[in-house]
Amino acid sequence: MAVRAVRGAVQLERDEAGHMDEQVGALLTAVLERNELTTDDLISIWFTATPDLHSDFPAGAARRLGIVDVPLICAQELDVEGAMPRVVRVLAHIASDKPRADITHVYLGAAAALRKDIAQ
Repeated sequence: MAVRAVRGAVQLERDEAGHMDEQVGALLTAVLERNELTTDDLISIWFTATPDLHSDFPAGAARRLGIVDVPLICAQELDVEGAMPRVVRVLAHIASDKPRADITHVYLGAAAALRKDIAQ
């Protein structure tokens, strides 16, 4: 079994804790479903949020989904002029037999514009 990485992102409509929880939860659920993963396949998850998001930690959504025994960390995304606002990004390390080319990266809603080359 190999260690693989799955990327994803979602743009929030507003900076509110409940909205972040809902949107990040939807992103994590899509990452798991589209890659046929269970929480047992997760090794760790790294979250970043743009500097304009202050209402909650994105990792809280993972805990509320039941991802409780996986190391999670949150960090602030670089504050680059002109960057898309209110974005939460995910980098999940997984154990998988899938070849790297078969990993499905998930960019929801407007965040699909961030990686048109790999967004599904």
